[in-house]
Amino acid sequence: MNREEVQLLGFEIVAYAGDARSKLLEALNAANEGDFDKAEQLTEEANECIANAHKAQTNLLAQEAQGDDIAFSITMIHGQDHLMTTLLLKDLMKHLIELYKKGADPYE
Repeated sequence: MNREEVQLLGFEIVAYAGDARSKLLEALNAANEGDFDKAEQLTEEANECIANAHKAQTNLLAQEAQGDDIAFSITMIHGQDHLMTTLLLKDLMKHLIELYKKGADPYE
């Protein structure tokens, strides 16, 4: 896999992870406003984005496992960083939304 292909996968991961992050933060805002149906819908949409980012990541990992030489790319590292932080955000949002459902203010 050449450098350009790795960069394109990196951009793909950044895009999907960024979309997921935005949807998760929107979900938190919806929960804060008491719109838990919207929060759930946005969380599901975020999960789809995360799944697409994982597909791109898995493609890269599979090629490397098959012995392909994978070119180094800062873009790919950036994509991996975005995906990891989005996964952490997803876990936190789940708990924060549950707190909103219980009527607790997580910021107090």
